Amino acid sequence: MINRNGVTGEYLSYLKAVRGVSERTLAAYGKDLEHFSSYCENSGLAPETASAGEVEHFIADLGAEGTASVSVNRALSSVRGFYRWLIRFGRRTDDPSANIRNLKTPRSLPAFLWEGEMAAFAGLPEKAGILWPVRDKALILVMYSAGLRISELVSLSMAELDPALSGARVLGKGGKERFVFFSDEAASALGEYLPARNTRLSAARTDRLFINRRGTAISVPGVRWIINRYGDRSGLDKHVHPHALRHSFATHLVNSGCDVRVVQEMLGHASISTTQRYTHVDMEHLRRAYMSAHPHAHAAPGGEVQSADPAPRPQRRKS
Repeated sequence: MINRNGVTGEYLSYLKAVRGVSERTLAAYGKDLEHFSSYCENSGLAPETASAGEVEHFIADLGAEGTASVSVNRALSSVRGFYRWLIRFGRRTDDPSANIRNLKTPRSLPAFLWEGEMAAFAGLPEKAGILWPVRDKALILVMYSAGLRISELVSLSMAELDPALSGARVLGKGGKERFVFFSDEAASALGEYLPARNTRLSAARTDRLFINRRGTAISVPGVRWIINRYGDRSGLDKHVHPHALRHSFATHLVNSGCDVRVVQEMLGHASISTTQRYTHVDMEHLRRAYMSAHPHAHAAPGGEVQSADPAPRPQRRKS
């Protein structure tokens, strides 16, 4: 582990206390910097005094070890942040990572459900008769209709709810607060869930909106387990995970013509580039629709038309 009394440890403490970085992100940075510190120590150096050559060799070695390009880029980002912090507080005058470029990463589209699939998935709790249906329906619809991260969902409190159940205030990444909206369907599901929640509260009387069947606040692993259980029963040829609901929310908004900057605000993204990947999802849908509908789009040598995606796209469903 990182020596919390060392310079890298000071940097991590700064990220937590001043920047409000989440525990998950902090753990990722800590792992990257621990790896970099070990690399420097093996070369007889301290990470704060490493040169551009050492940083470049560290990144090159990660790639040579078969580390995924996404993980290599994250490690480089962690190292960059560390040196920017040193410069900001006058502990170094140059950034040895400044001229090192990120590795190219394959573009992958986020996993999501089409509108019809999402509507069917939201209706599963009532049909499946497992777990706690009234809570599970509200949980799925709130997460989807507001585009929440799983961490935002579990931390949502009763005090942050709009009295009319039309939305709530959430605290996102970096301590940024935003207001999210719930669909009428989600508000209705919440209205049915809340009386049941109140009867199950434990003596601890948590203020968290979603609780488990023991009456205590639900956890991130708990939400994953719930979504996985319904995913297994959905019959969909897709892996349905909590973040897929957030991806579905964003994809449906973009497909409906919502401005990408509005979607950015709703998702709480710091950068527009993160949100723009959902425009690629929309373009992929248009490509498939073209391949399915155009008579000359994909013809076999004998003249028979072959559809690239014969399944019709589910009808949009407002939620």
